[in-house]
Amino acid sequence: MTHNGPVIQLERLGKTYLVPEREAGLKAAVRSFFKRRNREVKAVDEISFSVAPGEVVGFLGPNGAGKTTTLKMLSGLLYPSAGKATVLGFTPSRRERDFLSQITLVMGQRQQLSWDIPALDSFELNRAVYRIPPEEFRSTRDEMVELLEMKDLVGKPVRNLSLGERMKAEIIGALLHRPRVLFLDEPTIGLDVTMQRRIRSFIAEYNRRYNATVLLTSHYMADVEALCKRVIVIHHGRLLFDGDLHQLVERFSPQKKIVVTLADTSVDLSAYGDVIHKEDDRIALRVNKADVPRVTVRLLSDLPVVDLVVEDPPVEDVIELVFSQTAEASLP
Repeated sequence: MTHNGPVIQLERLGKTYLVPEREAGLKAAVRSFFKRRNREVKAVDEISFSVAPGEVVGFLGPNGAGKTTTLKMLSGLLYPSAGKATVLGFTPSRRERDFLSQITLVMGQRQQLSWDIPALDSFELNRAVYRIPPEEFRSTRDEMVELLEMKDLVGKPVRNLSLGERMKAEIIGALLHRPRVLFLDEPTIGLDVTMQRRIRSFIAEYNRRYNATVLLTSHYMADVEALCKRVIVIHHGRLLFDGDLHQLVERFSPQKKIVVTLADTSVDLSAYGDVIHKEDDRIALRVNKADVPRVTVRLLSDLPVVDLVVEDPPVEDVIELVFSQTAEASLP
């Protein structure tokens, strides 16, 4: 089945759960036995967006924002309560074979490979499930094993692998059928910086080789900055922002950071901006964007400046600011 247009399309997609509630105490317990009271909790609140072929999009939000719920609806694991979604032209909740053969869901905190057998044996099981022709399977497996530097490890029982090695094996197993759409839910969670970098590089290479469409959630902003030009931010199930990563910084961060290196470190810089960090001869200032040109000129003319750099704030700081502004706006 060929598909033209957006690979992922959400139209007012929502998911509502009924949560039992009752007061504490024996009487309340007896009452709830005969008449249960429920309240509605909107995990995803009618969000709409689309993703084009080959895009790598960061899907961001705090814990409980609705990210994982959305990915589960898009992969067909959950049925939506409202609206609709299509992936590659399919309705995910129908879980048609042609749909499942073209997508994958990788969850960093969930294990899919069998614990007691080598990863290679689990890969063979996946080959049978997805009915991958043997020659194509071997070619893809060997290519991914090489890319992730797992040649000497895939023959070991999964239980004997480190967390990072297991995650790499999980990713290989999830991509053996060469899916066109990747839903990645915290794929680098708990891994050290080196392993995070290797997995990011692999995702970028897979996207380049197969023009795969990727929707990525991560609490590590390094993942997002390295892989995603576009980000979608949700909070309390609602869409807050959808656009270029740098637009997010421009829109929500009113300040920049000036890092200045001085020949004389005894100078007090508090008159130029908020001093946020000082290490040896390097001092970091937080300055309002509108004041950056004026402050920069003053620093260069007043002080023995060896080096000066103007930087945007870290993206994680911007995301925190987005959430805090939203929380303040929602207060009565």
